[in-house]
Amino acid sequence: MKVLVDTCIWSFVLRHKDPDIELSKKLKDLISEGRVSIIGPIRQEILSGISNKKQFEMLKKTLSSFEDVPLKTEHFEKAAEFCNICRDNGVQGSTIDFLICAVAYSEKLAIFTTDNDFKNYRRFLTIELWQPM
Repeated sequence: MKVLVDTCIWSFVLRHKDPDIELSKKLKDLISEGRVSIIGPIRQEILSGISNKKQFEMLKKTLSSFEDVPLKTEHFEKAAEFCNICRDNGVQGSTIDFLICAVAYSEKLAIFTTDNDFKNYRRFLTIELWQPM
């Protein structure tokens, strides 16, 4: 199964001087197995806020190895539906989080994240969180 890697994972591994070794290994394994998926908004979040032009270009080049899952109208509509379902159940979330959930759901991807908000979403949405073995 392909895995949609959330911004928080990429940030831990690519932007921190002392990345979490276990997290880095898990991402490296997914990459070597060809199982990593990304969407444009995650790419944008990863690249945002990097003021050093050289670092920005290096990170942009690294990420260029990963093709974006093409976003479709159905993804945005499903994201809005998921947002409404969660809100009706007292769970708030970001627009991008619900888009991640919608893409994962529609494209049959698991989500690799350390963001605990996704555990709350999963209580009401049919999403799979990737758990390494």
